[in-house]
Amino acid sequence: MRTSSVTQGIVDFMNTTRGFMDITQWLERYACSATESPQDDYTYLPIPSTKMTKDIRPRIYIYIYIRHSTKLYANGHKVSIFLEELKAAYGLQYDVEKIDISKNVQKEPWFIKLNPNGRIPTLVDRSRNNFNVFETAAILLYLEQHYDKEGRFAFDKDKDPDNWSEMLQWIFFAHGGVGPMQGQANHFNRAAPEDIPYAKKRYIDETKRLYGVLEIRLTDRDFLAGPGRGKYSLADINVLPWVRIHTFAGIESLDEWPHVKAWLETAQKRPAFEAGINVPPRT
Repeated sequence: MRTSSVTQGIVDFMNTTRGFMDITQWLERYACSATESPQDDYTYLPIPSTKMTKDIRPRIYIYIYIRHSTKLYANGHKVSIFLEELKAAYGLQYDVEKIDISKNVQKEPWFIKLNPNGRIPTLVDRSRNNFNVFETAAILLYLEQHYDKEGRFAFDKDKDPDNWSEMLQWIFFAHGGVGPMQGQANHFNRAAPEDIPYAKKRYIDETKRLYGVLEIRLTDRDFLAGPGRGKYSLADINVLPWVRIHTFAGIESLDEWPHVKAWLETAQKRPAFEAGINVPPRT
């Protein structure tokens, strides 16, 4: 059993009727010794004391990395922004376990059981038989399905199938395009062990092209999916965190895409968006 997660900090998404427990309360209730024998299969997290009843156990864990500046973590911020939106809309509470990817914690056997791809963020829903979810778009859709009960951030796939489809199209556009291309631009501009001008230009140019696609869509709209000028939805949440860190990829300004710039500025005015960007908090 991996007991070091007690000291790293735990994501604790409690039932909204019970409210939020701070880490001190969590440790008092749930920390266990390295020799304690688990009574169930929760072997990848600290096992709650057998004296506690199951209904007060933490429900959902979100694993997010902490390394260098958390302000530049686009993939994790998709999830943390949406969790903050759900918190604002419905009162849901959550906490975060920080994963230090510089130490390859996400490649340890206990984590591979949660996410065979060894990436973060990863979600564990203990209220649904320890159901694990990886890939950020899949996590967003999962959270919307189970916790956005009023459909504030999506569309009804049965009653509103066209807008549901549009939302999925833009989610997949970002998941297969903006994220991978801008991620490569980040790498070759910031982390590559050698300077490769062709790679830098290739991925910056492709990221710019994709921003141009967003600009076309947003020319007469406020958001990517939905009728009229659109509705703030998972389609936006899934790509805005990437656009927000454009300078890290080598794109100094969004002036070339004024509607994209205005779209980002609108999102950044949302308290939940800004709160999500600050997850996990710097220590």
